[in-house]
Amino acid sequence: MKLVLLGAPGAGKGTQAKKLIEKFGIPQISTGDLLRAAVAAETDLGKEAKSFMDKGELVPDSVVLGMVEERLGQDDCQEGYILDGFPRNSAQAEALDEMLGSLSMELDAALSVDVPLEDLMKRLTGRRTCRECGQMYNIYFSAPAEEGKCDKCGGELFQRDDDKEETISKRLEVYNQQTAPLIDYYQEKGILKSVNGTGGIDEIFVSVCSTLGL
Repeated sequence: MKLVLLGAPGAGKGTQAKKLIEKFGIPQISTGDLLRAAVAAETDLGKEAKSFMDKGELVPDSVVLGMVEERLGQDDCQEGYILDGFPRNSAQAEALDEMLGSLSMELDAALSVDVPLEDLMKRLTGRRTCRECGQMYNIYFSAPAEEGKCDKCGGELFQRDDDKEETISKRLEVYNQQTAPLIDYYQEKGILKSVNGTGGIDEIFVSVCSTLGL
């Protein structure tokens, strides 16, 4: 199974990817993880990426694709893989398709985890974190017994800056502008699969497996 995961921030892609990894034993390839590892290991691509990152610039697609290609060449990817966080736009998707074609590792499916905007906002803006132990809560779905207080250690709960409504709205706007067109791209290629991302984690996973024919 060769898969790319799509979905807005807060849609639960990471959770479903983890369950796919556990059940089918294929690796999740996160470009963020690849970048950090390459920079830390000081590989040629890592050094090239760092030169852009140090200047506050985006790492070019060619460098990211090179890292993805290196990763796909490893033994654990021969039975399949899950791409997460890449591609982020149609241009990257086209470049990825070309690269995968040259490796004879073309995608089997693009899986879109769909969640209504209202639910995404609640999932993201409702998050609260304990200052003492780091325990996570959501005031809408998994609220603490006492408002503003951690059930585990009694510590103060706070909302991270990147979970505030203005920040979340901007993140979702960027997603809609840049990444959502990938839905159309993969639909035209005939490999788009969509699942409803609302409901229990296990319930969604059953739907994921059914939709992918697994």
